[in-house]
Parts: sequence; structure tokens; C-alpha cells
Amino acid sequence: MRSSSSEFVELRGLRSHVRCWGSASAPTLFMLHGWMDVSASFQFLVDALSREWRVIAPDWRGFGGSQWNGRAYWFPDYIADLDLLLDHYSPDRPACLIGHSLGGNAACLYAGIRPDRVATVVTLEGFGLYVSNTDEAPERYGKWLAGLCAGPASNRYADRAALASRLCAVNPRLSPAQAAFLARHLGQEGEDGSVVVAADPFHKLPSPILYHLDDAKACWRRIKAPVLWIAARDSFIMKRFSDAEGEADYLERIRCFADIRVEMLEDAGHNMHHDQPQRLAQLIEDFLP
Repeated sequence: MRSSSSEFVELRGLRSHVRCWGSASAPTLFMLHGWMDVSASFQFLVDALSREWRVIAPDWRGFGGSQWNGRAYWFPDYIADLDLLLDHYSPDRPACLIGHSLGGNAACLYAGIRPDRVATVVTLEGFGLYVSNTDEAPERYGKWLAGLCAGPASNRYADRAALASRLCAVNPRLSPAQAAFLARHLGQEGEDGSVVVAADPFHKLPSPILYHLDDAKACWRRIKAPVLWIAARDSFIMKRFSDAEGEADYLERIRCFADIRVEMLEDAGHNMHHDQPQRLAQLIEDFLP
């Protein structure tokens, strides 16, 4: 297992934890994790890389070792945090971004907003979010207000072994060793010895802001960098595109990118960096210059 080190940088007033692998002299990759995840989740993928890389992976605000908002989160915050992260670690060179889920969505949006700051993009099922109907707005605002009034709460586990068991139940492809590793980094112990996921529970509040796919598409169309779009055959996200209407939607999203390579990863679910790290690493390294 390749060793990593931790650094802390201030991003827009919050102390942010950044995990780093590899030599500072090696080419740099930025890895951006998904919702309710942490930077250490990329360990299996980093171990599978055959070339020497400097991997820089932040914990998004409110996750892992990064400072919490302690209030509701707004997706554009990730874009702004990424902008400053790149200014800190890659001020003079366009960045290679690899993002999973939330991280992939942020990477693709950013690559269209700041096209000259990005050299390549690899999106691991960061294909845009569920498309909301405007009729849903009153109910979403109501759920958001109810959540604020009730106060967010985290699921609690007896210990890290119980969290590892839960991770295996959600993803049966995880080996016991993988689950134990993830539980060690995903879990945060309380004073009573119980464990919660290291994430601000405010992340679980439903957002009152409707997602507008057309806004995302406008950003995607401005991307200059080549994009590697990787989906997982057994992912719950891909099931949303399984019917004729969904397939048409999926293809329309892909067509927004001027320079794109599409790959389907077999025998993998949404967390493909856990399920097939060797094959995923090969796809990424074949794509990168």
C-alpha cells in the first residue's frame, strides 16, 4: 500500500485537509471524491497506478479531516474551493482532474467555467444530477425547512467493525480488508466509543435548489480539455438511463463534450475505484498523456 501524507490549506476561510501520494517531482493528478466519502477512498486506485504520479486529493469541505460548515451546503462551494486548490498546488500549469460522482460533476463544471485551467478530465459517473421538475420546488423547500428545524443527524455504529460490516452490505464486492481500511478512514469515534461517518450531517439535508441540467450542459460545451467518461455496468446511476428515454438523455449528455472518450467498466458498481481499481487505473493511464 502506497503511503500518503496529510497537508492542510485554507480554502475560503475553512481549514481543508489534503491527502498526497507520491513525489512532488512527478506529474500531478488531482482526485476529487464523491458525496459521503473521503480522499483516502482513492487508496486502491492509487495503488493500482503503474506510473509515478503525484496525487493530490482533498477532503471536500465538511468531509473527512476538513472543517465543517455547520450549516447547509451549496454545490457551487465545491467549484470555488477547487479553484483555490488548483491555485495553491498548480498555479502555473493546467490540471489533470479525476473526479468520482460529486467530484466528477464538480470537475466537469469547473473545466467548462475555467477551460484554460484544465488539461484533462476523467469523470467517474459524474454525469450530472437527477433532473428536477419545477413542480417539485415547493415540496423540496418544505423538506429543507423541516430538516433545518429538526436538525441533521448521523447514523451511529457500535464500532469500526460495525461500520465495515455496513459498507460490505452496501457493496458486496468489497473485500474484508478494503472494508476495514475504509471504515478506519470514513469513521469518526465519539466520546462513547461509537462511530459515525466523518461527514457533517448537514450534507444529508435535501437541497432546496433545483438542479438545471441545461446549466451543466452549457458548461460542458465550453470544455477544451479531452474528457474520459467512465460508467460502471452495475451502477445504480446507469440503471436510471436504462429505458429508451433514459438512453436518449444519456447520449445527449455525452454529445455536449467536444473531445470525449466513453468507457464502460464491467463487474463494477458506482464505487468503481473500489470494485475494479486495476482496470480503472489502466483506463486512466492509457488516456493520460
